[in-house]
Amino acid sequence: MKAIRLHEPVGIDGLTYEDAPDPVPAIGDVLVKVHACGITPTELDWPIWTDRAGHQRDHIIPAHEFSGVVVALGYGTAGVAFGDEVYGLIDGYRDGAAAEYIAIEARDVAPKPKTIDDAHAAAIPQAGLTSWQALFDHGHLVAGQTVVIHGAGGALGNIAVQLARSVGAHVIGTGRSTARSRVLELGADSFVDLEQDRWEDAIGQVDVVYDTIGGEVLARSQALVKSGGTLVTVISPPTDIRNDIRTVNFIREPNRAQLIELAHLVDAGKLRPQLGAVYPLAEARKAFTAKSGHDVVGKVVLQP
Repeated sequence: MKAIRLHEPVGIDGLTYEDAPDPVPAIGDVLVKVHACGITPTELDWPIWTDRAGHQRDHIIPAHEFSGVVVALGYGTAGVAFGDEVYGLIDGYRDGAAAEYIAIEARDVAPKPKTIDDAHAAAIPQAGLTSWQALFDHGHLVAGQTVVIHGAGGALGNIAVQLARSVGAHVIGTGRSTARSRVLELGADSFVDLEQDRWEDAIGQVDVVYDTIGGEVLARSQALVKSGGTLVTVISPPTDIRNDIRTVNFIREPNRAQLIELAHLVDAGKLRPQLGAVYPLAEARKAFTAKSGHDVVGKVVLQP
């Protein structure tokens, strides 16, 4: 098969479009013909050059979210059938989906949303699962509460705005002023420009803060959280943590049940993936360069 591979951790310049061995589904796996895969600009720097057993990997295939069709089953695989249209998130320690085929654990795939195409479906798993887990698993957000979503115009933030609205939360999105109209159009109740001085004064006290930015924004956000509330970040934990709030720093995990719920929201018209650009698989370098340079708003997807 054709695939994009990186043979040493040198970033975008090391990405190579080349022949690679066809994957073979192991016990509990499915083999998926990839129709589209989503990229994350930082993933080439992730510490995944060893497998879960600690053995060095001699290459990685990037792009860990995908949409495609099941073409073979590993021994003992149940709950998935040949010909199923699926989407999902691959364990980061396995080869990704920037290839014509991938082998993935069956428990990490779910039926693809019926109302969107493969390119849009491939834009959901990473941001969808991260934001679902941030808001609901860790933030315990419920109807009637107020949540601040930092970076609401980004890939994580725009999904988070829609998820928070879907449960009846009051949503305050933040970001650069250029994102205002997009964030409000997605359903945020208000928008706060982080480029203005003392932006936190415009927010007040909230139940949950979901941070996708880090740095000074994260440090200043502790003051926004009500006593007993939660600050969730996907960047790095803040220092000098208040002892009257919960602070959570986490890495998203594949989750079939949550993928199913996300697909239901899409098909019900309550969640719209933000697709920025689609590139042929062979142009992976161009795609990563465009997304890393912030030239594209929305998810960048590759298609074999």
